[in-house]
Amino acid sequence: MACNPRVLNITSREDALEELNEMGIDPSRIDSISGKMVHINLKLENVERGSADILKKKMDSVGGAAAVAHRKADNWKESTDILLTGNHEHFKKLLEKRQSESHGLSLLKQEIQESIDNPLKKKFIIKCKKVDLDLNQRTHIMGIVNVTPDSFSDGGVFSDPHKAYEHALKLVDQGADIIDIGGETTRPGSKPITANVEIDRVVPVIERLARRINVPISIDTYKSHVAEKAIEAGAEIINDISGLHFDSRMAQTAARLNVPVVLMHIKGTPENMQQNPHYEALISEILQYLRESISMAQETGIDVNNTIVDPGIGFGKSINNGHNLKIINKLSEFKCLGRPILVGPSRKAFIGKILDADPIEREEGTAAAVSAAILNGANIVRVHNVGMMRKVVRVIDAIKNQNEEKRIAPEV
Repeated sequence: MACNPRVLNITSREDALEELNEMGIDPSRIDSISGKMVHINLKLENVERGSADILKKKMDSVGGAAAVAHRKADNWKESTDILLTGNHEHFKKLLEKRQSESHGLSLLKQEIQESIDNPLKKKFIIKCKKVDLDLNQRTHIMGIVNVTPDSFSDGGVFSDPHKAYEHALKLVDQGADIIDIGGETTRPGSKPITANVEIDRVVPVIERLARRINVPISIDTYKSHVAEKAIEAGAEIINDISGLHFDSRMAQTAARLNVPVVLMHIKGTPENMQQNPHYEALISEILQYLRESISMAQETGIDVNNTIVDPGIGFGKSINNGHNLKIINKLSEFKCLGRPILVGPSRKAFIGKILDADPIEREEGTAAAVSAAILNGANIVRVHNVGMMRKVVRVIDAIKNQNEEKRIAPEV
């Protein structure tokens, strides 16, 4: 009889423990074996050459492997990149080695420890005024309400405040966990509007909704004055497409209001972001931008536990170069930030190009992108068609968590 071989798909310690327990491995051996089953490839950028060489020697000495990009640095002080590769046991031994370390190397090893630990975080709870969003239980859905005359996806259908209000109620009935209200279109090529115009559009809708629903309302704006008026009207989350970069007062405003903040990456501005956006290293550059956003939040007193990151699908990303597809494919790499991840692929142009479809005809493509994003680590998905995507999310959550009774949302 054949031995029935198969290569196991082990991507986490949980996967390893499940397989070992299923095999009936001696419990006293499970912990040590599971630590050797999950492989880690950690890239560090702009490390001083001397520190990189020391890390390489230490990683080699504990049984792992390392590679330094020597072509990028010729002397001790210049910076270079280094790849550390091994399992959890190798990294544990590397981080335990502390003899004759410089202060810089000690800080570097702290960053390595955080980068290994952060992807294992699962208990994300976003504290809003009315409810807490427990992102560990299931994928949450943010429903989009554009109170604008020129949205790319719905062409101003909900620019009337009453229609926007009724649409938001419909999204809540369909199962939206968050209602995201925006008063300024940020489609490619769009020009900015004044804060007062934006406030006039969104505040009446927010005031009316806040009295009716318990679902948190987020305000989609990069302007601090708009955010403040929206929060006063009843919104509970700030969704900033610039990740605190556009308005110098936004971070202080969010800290003072003590509300959760979505920190998104954008390259350029909505008006020019699609004018041939170029990246030397797409994922690395987005990560660096989001790290700066998180630092800005922390420095101004925003509770980092109430921050959410968004890589910014469609915001300064080239369709021709496949930037959006790569972000979704590599989404798990953003877990190193240690924050919940929001993605908004709904009806975006990259789906339209693949399917040769207008925005309203991109729902199936949106469902596919949402599914891939969740499997790769998304905690929140921002969508237009909540009813359809709720069903998609339920199935993907069931596949991802393999336990429908405990982990997926109640049927709506």
